[in-house]
Amino acid sequence: MVEKALANKNIALCASRKIEEMSALIVKQGGIPISRPAQGTMFFNEELKQQLYQIVNEPVDWFIFTTGIGVETLMKKADEWGVGEMFLQAIRQAHVAVRGYKTTNVLRTYGINPHITADDGTTKGLVHVLEEVDWTGKHVVIQLYGDSAPSLQQFLTKRGALYQEIWPYLHTPPAPHLMKQLVDEIISRSVQAVCFTSAIQVRFFFSFVNEGGYAQEIKRAFDGDVVAVAVGKVTKEALHEEGIAHVIAPAHERMGAMIVELAKYFDKK
Repeated sequence: MVEKALANKNIALCASRKIEEMSALIVKQGGIPISRPAQGTMFFNEELKQQLYQIVNEPVDWFIFTTGIGVETLMKKADEWGVGEMFLQAIRQAHVAVRGYKTTNVLRTYGINPHITADDGTTKGLVHVLEEVDWTGKHVVIQLYGDSAPSLQQFLTKRGALYQEIWPYLHTPPAPHLMKQLVDEIISRSVQAVCFTSAIQVRFFFSFVNEGGYAQEIKRAFDGDVVAVAVGKVTKEALHEEGIAHVIAPAHERMGAMIVELAKYFDKK
């Protein structure tokens, strides 16, 4: 009988949702799923109403949208608070830049065609296509969703833009004892892979790692015996930004595809 690709391998899952589905896929491949959620509860940003009122009453030169679900939330909330049409008008009168095809598709349902798009879906790709614009003195509104975009913020600041961030939702940090547990498991090599399904999980985990002084040991583990796994390009980019060079990721951003890709990786070893 042929041994399954993930046989006797402990796979840490940093997601806070769809754990059962991913766990079932890991078990099917012979692995042992371990839940280590690296993001806390997501909650609605109470300041959003005030921000939207401000945006529709002040001139905006550029809107930068980074997620489709973030756009949908903004549109629904603006409508709910009686400024839906004013918000759409503000966007139509400005220039629009977008990260990812999902975000573009959502905007098009509202009759908005972006002026600039980063089709690869990464912040790095977005910064690259924004380089052709003169940002000096431009009032820019950036929609973020769950995770900050430091490279984008640094780029705009350096180019002289006046930007503000709007967050439809915010996240609480993960439980410290779970992060310490995961750190110990990675350093001791008692897990063979760690799966990240969002960039915010990467940020929270490495914030704990850096504050605790574990960075070198964690990077050494990921360079050697422990596999870093990302659900897609944005999460993979976040891991690269934290200094993790070797990252497994599927071509199509799906949690199931991520587990299949991991199984293929171990199958070749």
